[in-house]
Amino acid sequence: MPAKSKAQQKAAGAALSAKRGDTPKSELKGASKDMYDSMSESQLEDFAKGSREGKPEHVD
Repeated sequence: MPAKSKAQQKAAGAALSAKRGDTPKSELKGASKDMYDSMSESQLEDFAKGSREGKPEHVD
């Protein structure tokens, strides 16, 4: 399931980067930290992929 907003997509990308070891987990905060703990790498890939064009910055 792809992200519904730009903010979700950015958070998933940050969590995915940490999950892969590209960035330290200590740099994560907020939603990206929660996503890191609760989602698998493949779930994060699905959430982070796709274009940000046309998506709202945030959703309720």
